[in-house]
Amino acid sequence: MLPNRMNLDRKTEENLKRLKQNTGVTPNVLARIAFFRSVESNFVFSTNEKKLDGNLILDKITWLGETVFITEQVLKMKYPEMDSKQLMIAWANHVEDGIASLRNHKSLINFAQSIN
Repeated sequence: MLPNRMNLDRKTEENLKRLKQNTGVTPNVLARIAFFRSVESNFVFSTNEKKLDGNLILDKITWLGETVFITEQVLKMKYPEMDSKQLMIAWANHVEDGIASLRNHKSLINFAQSIN
């Protein structure tokens, strides 16, 4: 399904790092939360080519953790015609969409209250 090595675009990566500084939550966990928030909001990725130019390149198990199977299945359900690379771009766009509503939190308490 998804490639073994995955990355995001710089803007999203910077938002994840800034949010980690404010909350202490690691970027990979934040990316998981952002992805599922985006899916819940019915965001649909359009197939424009987006350059994933971030420096934080991690394996998919690190990015997705225990959600790897469900994340891949959700992506395959939403985008059945896409190949592995396109699914990674779709995942990155969902993370970008989901992080938009989370990126301005200044503390862990504030962040935790917003995701409930």
